[in-house]
Amino acid sequence: MTALQDRTLIISGASRGIGLAIGLSAARQGANVVLLAKTAEPHPKLPGTVYTAAAEIEAAGGRAAAVVGDVRNEADVERAVAVAVDTFGGVDACINNASAIFTAPTDQLSAKQFDLMMDINVRGTFLLTRAAIPHLRKSQNAHVLTLAPPLNMNPYWLGLHPSYTLSKYGMTLLALGWASEYADVPIASNCLWPETYIATAAVTNLASGDDDMVARSRSPQIMGEAAAEILSRPAAQASGNCYIDSAVLAQAGRTDLSPYGGGDDPILDLFLDAGQY
Repeated sequence: MTALQDRTLIISGASRGIGLAIGLSAARQGANVVLLAKTAEPHPKLPGTVYTAAAEIEAAGGRAAAVVGDVRNEADVERAVAVAVDTFGGVDACINNASAIFTAPTDQLSAKQFDLMMDINVRGTFLLTRAAIPHLRKSQNAHVLTLAPPLNMNPYWLGLHPSYTLSKYGMTLLALGWASEYADVPIASNCLWPETYIATAAVTNLASGDDDMVARSRSPQIMGEAAAEILSRPAAQASGNCYIDSAVLAQAGRTDLSPYGGGDDPILDLFLDAGQY
């Protein structure tokens, strides 16, 4: 038996990238994974669909349920949670992974782009967690894990892309607030953020042929394995933290990060200052 054997995770934005990597890491330990994502049909620029992701989960040793839906839509979110309960008997972990990013300067950022970031990043995180809480209360080791950064008030980060920063810090504040709000249950609530760029479709598309950027980005697998480590910890003892992936693995005794790529000089991720983590 592993720590995640037969535990049920629900993951937003899980058809590819970090969300899928978390699902795969949990599946290798025998977890049940409910994947909520919009991609039902192949996208010309993005790999995979929610159905191909579910197939990968099952091939890795887990059980999967694919739900086509939008994390911004209350009915879709509640339907995904209902699938988890009806198929696997409950929810043990809620993973808020879905996120939108636009980094244009404020005077060039459209209202539609601003709204999309707030709706997916903040509203989506709220909706999925709220829907999961009644079932997390019944879990023997309940976790909420939100893919959001530590709060860094460095003026550089506050000024670089304020609207995106607001949306991500909003996710962080919700996660830290839930850690306090549900401490007595207990439901653990934590954030997880990568130390370096991660080679997701977003990064490779941003790179636009910049092979160096891709070469200096680590595999999503590092985030998947760090998430699995956090979810394995007792809820009462591991809550209210803003974890960094490499630090989580180091705490677990895994200091050789070379299998995840990124080379000798990986690119430090957004919101992190050199030498701080």
